[in-house]
Amino acid sequence: MSSDHARNPGRAPGARPRRPALFGPVVMDAFVGADDPARRIEAAHLTAAALVRQGRSGLDPDLTKRMLKLADEGLDEIAELWSARPAGSLPGALWRLYALRAGIRRDPVGVAHSFERGRDQAPLHDAMAAVAEPPGPDEVQELADGVLAGAVTADLADALERAAAFCHVVAAGLITRSDDDPLRSVELAKQASALARTGTELEEAANLWRRGELE
Repeated sequence: MSSDHARNPGRAPGARPRRPALFGPVVMDAFVGADDPARRIEAAHLTAAALVRQGRSGLDPDLTKRMLKLADEGLDEIAELWSARPAGSLPGALWRLYALRAGIRRDPVGVAHSFERGRDQAPLHDAMAAVAEPPGPDEVQELADGVLAGAVTADLADALERAAAFCHVVAAGLITRSDDDPLRSVELAKQASALARTGTELEEAANLWRRGELE
């Protein structure tokens, strides 16, 4: 299986991605010739910047609803562009927020359980994540929606840091679960390592945004 298809399992190999309806006609011009690697990089950065700029303009009251719909129904539409960009870039940071939300929605019960287990191990991160009490499946999904929406409609750095804190708490919870479950210890430890790495990447992206260097 190609790496592209692995990122987009719902799309047949070789099929061209649909154009995200979230973006306007001017930004859509960036997709012209996007089969070229240089144009794909350009399109990734243009679309990410346009999304953040649109959210901060306050001119689109339905933007949050459209963002969440895109995350639910058309994540593969932006995977082609954003998932290949480094964590220290705007499209790379936004992609990690989308991917985190997708992971939470795939297994909200398991994520909530890991978050609950990790709270005592990472109390500072727990406070930053600010998950509503009790931290059940509905609450972690609400956090995911709130972080994704806040990334473009409020303060991006705060949203990135909140998501990073959530990653670190869940990672700590996965480690405690691996200690209790020898049969799944390797699998859970790998998940914890990957999630902790994502948390660190999101923290670094937040710092870059505050310095005006996340592009």
